[in-house]
Amino acid sequence: MNGQFVVRSILAYELTKSELALGAINLVVAIPMLLLSPFGGVIADRFERRRLILIGQSALLLNELVILALLVTGVLAFWHLLVVVFVMGSCFPLIMPARQSIVANIVGRQGLGNAMALTMSSMNAARVVAPVLAGLVVAAAGVKPMYVLAIAIYGLALFSISRIRKAEPERQLVRRSVYADIGDGFVFVWKSPPLRALMALALVPIMLAMPFQALLVVFAEDIWHTGDAGLGFLQAAAGLGGVAGSVYVAMRNDSRRHGRMMLASLLAFAGSLFLFALSPWFLLALPLVFIADVFASTFTTINSTVVQLLVPDHYRGRVMSLMMMTFGLTPLGTVPVSAAAQAWGAPVAVAGAAAISFLAAIVFFVLNHSLRNIDRTVEGAMELDEAPAEPVGARRGAELAAR
Repeated sequence: MNGQFVVRSILAYELTKSELALGAINLVVAIPMLLLSPFGGVIADRFERRRLILIGQSALLLNELVILALLVTGVLAFWHLLVVVFVMGSCFPLIMPARQSIVANIVGRQGLGNAMALTMSSMNAARVVAPVLAGLVVAAAGVKPMYVLAIAIYGLALFSISRIRKAEPERQLVRRSVYADIGDGFVFVWKSPPLRALMALALVPIMLAMPFQALLVVFAEDIWHTGDAGLGFLQAAAGLGGVAGSVYVAMRNDSRRHGRMMLASLLAFAGSLFLFALSPWFLLALPLVFIADVFASTFTTINSTVVQLLVPDHYRGRVMSLMMMTFGLTPLGTVPVSAAAQAWGAPVAVAGAAAISFLAAIVFFVLNHSLRNIDRTVEGAMELDEAPAEPVGARRGAELAAR
């Protein structure tokens, strides 16, 4: 999927010779992802999750087959790409809550920390490697072979998912309106101080610090004058840092230190980002952006894992969909940071956002009782599920999350 984003951009530009077309491709993907995420959460809590993933990934494979057929027949038009990416954007929010929820069904709470970390590391690795490989395949053999390769990989993914056992939600939702179930998910999170605090804390790097990646091109071009090659090195360093951070969490999963690790990683992320923004040398900036993304990935992985640990299974899909919407707010943070960069320069804007993130993290932990005691809450959650085959008690899980 990460590789195909690059290929679609290449096709869109070849068909239109317009930069606006590239923006349109991304916009058409983003709109259904934002609007349909809450519905995807309800569906994941109502129906068997493996089947949902299989249906969604089958639709993605069919999407690729349609484009390949249009390419082979020579009738591909830009509007075809828009339709295909709209379908993909509609499938993704229906797949992801089920995909994230099924992890707990497979491994249970005891293995959830490592499983989430490995999942994040694979996603970060794909974000780094897939666009590069897709570009190399297109350069060497063309777009059509890349679509054939993508279809083969989607087929492998379908086979892999089919090999795991079925994952019914622990407790079927009472049949009522979808909107009532969506509202129930919002109310559940709002009435749970730990979940509410974790989601609010996740907004700190998303809104203030993570938008720096959109400004990497400014640093490469105008600050260090390294051009496209410098931008590529910066993006690669950031992606490798994300992989390293999630692998670190998988290797050192410790349920007694989640709170301290979240605070330490968030402060270290803000600090290293501050130094990156003010670095006078490109060669110093490379390890700094790597370190920053190590800590950003560490924080994100731990935060997501703790949320999963505290959610009873029959709410898991809806809470995961809310998490998706939270991470989808990154573009909103990009706007004020970009405006600050326009007014005062990229180094000042990114350094200022990093400093605010540092202070906000301290304030959150000082003032929020739930965050300071999150380790104790997590330890209680771990007692609820001793083995993957034993479902989590919904009532006990709800009581724990509320506490």
